[in-house]
Amino acid sequence: MYRIEVGPGDLAASRFGIAPLIEVQSALGLLAGRVPIGLMGPWVERARPAYRRVAGDPAIRALAFLRRQHGYMADFVVPPPARPNLTIAEQLATVRATPLGQARREIARNLAGLPEPDAVVRDVLEAPDVAERLATGLETAWLALLEPDWPVLRSILERDIVHRAGRLAAYGWAEALDGLSRQVRWRDGVIEADIRADATFRLGGGGLMFVPVVFSELGAALEQDWPYTLMYRARGVAALWETRPPHDSGALAKLVGHTRADLLRLLAEPASTTSLSARLRMSVGGVGDHLAVLRASGLVTRERSGRSVLYRRTAVGDVLAGDA
Repeated sequence: MYRIEVGPGDLAASRFGIAPLIEVQSALGLLAGRVPIGLMGPWVERARPAYRRVAGDPAIRALAFLRRQHGYMADFVVPPPARPNLTIAEQLATVRATPLGQARREIARNLAGLPEPDAVVRDVLEAPDVAERLATGLETAWLALLEPDWPVLRSILERDIVHRAGRLAAYGWAEALDGLSRQVRWRDGVIEADIRADATFRLGGGGLMFVPVVFSELGAALEQDWPYTLMYRARGVAALWETRPPHDSGALAKLVGHTRADLLRLLAEPASTTSLSARLRMSVGGVGDHLAVLRASGLVTRERSGRSVLYRRTAVGDVLAGDA
């Protein structure tokens, strides 16, 4: 069990971030059969054809081999975000900048307890430019598997951050951790997480980086070279494979139109224009036009979250959508 001791200044110093490369590596593990599929079955089935097209790439084979359900994974391959709102390009640059000695040490630690890799995988992991090769493999996997779904994925993560950050700021640690995971508990100034062997860490005023994820369960990065990070399953991951909501033949659709009725239903939680367009299979401009009308009518409002603008229903919108 990990115990994370929290001090007086850690609440204000804690923040939330999104880590695209953690999602890439976790998705590869699911598709390669390295970890149980669990509730991600519908997405895995949809993504299998794209995975087959890149599965033979030596770097992707090496990345899949490093993925494990329990135990250490090389930190440089799945770096936690050093700050909120990192892009995939920024994270890939971090991987490419990894010193060879660090990459060698972390790979050796990752391989401990795993079977002997085959020759193709071994050639990648022992190459002098291993960081560059693995970064290129991550980029290939990103483009094939996750980039098409990124608007919806980002929406899921942003919604969770708005929810969880609000609870942390308003109510403190106990409320923010409530429902985070069955493996996480708050006990008298200590966060207990059922991860790996017994160890105690002290935040020391640096706070904790919370990283919601879609493709994996609870995890932690508590090495000295990284911000102390706790990764947890985001709420609402089923949105990743949901299709457009069926048209409502009821009063709401007759009043505001089918598309605006769909938007009001989707805005039960905050979402960006890009994520809404992806879920409704509409252009960003078209969705923006409808949101402008709903906003002018007092049914939705908008607020900035990092680099994104998120829309949410107002109280009047809740009433019209039937969620008063």
